[in-house]
Amino acid sequence: MTSVRLGLRATPPALIHGLRAQRIIERNVMVARRAWLPMVSGFFEPVFYLFSIGVGVGGLVGDLQVDGRSIPYATFVAPALLASSAMNGAVFESTFNIFFKLKFGKVYDAMLTTPLRPIDIATGEVGYSLLRGGLYSMGFMVVMALYGLTTSWWAVMAVPASLLIALAFASVGLAATTFMRSWQDFDLVNLVTLPLFLFSATFYPLDVYPPFFQNFTRFSPLYHGVELIRGFTLGVFDPSMIGHAAVLVAMSAAGITVAGRRLEKLLLT
Repeated sequence: MTSVRLGLRATPPALIHGLRAQRIIERNVMVARRAWLPMVSGFFEPVFYLFSIGVGVGGLVGDLQVDGRSIPYATFVAPALLASSAMNGAVFESTFNIFFKLKFGKVYDAMLTTPLRPIDIATGEVGYSLLRGGLYSMGFMVVMALYGLTTSWWAVMAVPASLLIALAFASVGLAATTFMRSWQDFDLVNLVTLPLFLFSATFYPLDVYPPFFQNFTRFSPLYHGVELIRGFTLGVFDPSMIGHAAVLVAMSAAGITVAGRRLEKLLLT
């Protein structure tokens, strides 16, 4: 027993914290095995958008000029739908499902009877949301590759970029969920995500927007994700990509910090 205690004391706190968060992810994966249909259905929404708008409407729109070269409309839209897929998967998991476990299932109250802490719960739930968003993104990347909608080998970096998007939105989604009081409050989730989806340079280049709306769009976190992924899939790089990634990293850090503190307040008081 003494050797076990000494081993635990010698383990770095960050590693212990990571192992605890991993238990949350493992628990959610086991539950998802019995409820796989909602997870699978979330993948098809951006695919339907791709074929209805990217391919269907794209036949009417024609090619677009991006960075001095002409590309098909579907090639322009596909990276944005990939970013939206990562956002939607992460937001759905970190809001509706967590709210049920927090307010009705009382799952976290049971977890706190173990060595788990609120920050472990927050990290684990964000990690699982990241996993879900990442699965959607990788599936969509396969569709893009099969239909020739990537023009550069740098497109493989779109998967890590989509994981960063999922991390940012999962963190903020979890933090927002801790402030929700009833299911009616979740109307605000759609009120935020739908405009982000429609007006983040998703379907049209930013320069076709009015000047005021261009400045407004730059505050959209999804816009930064779309531009980051679009740069990789098109092989177009510029220094602004560092800024896009920095916005998502800052969003992730702020979200997980607020979520951890809010969960601690809700579960320990």
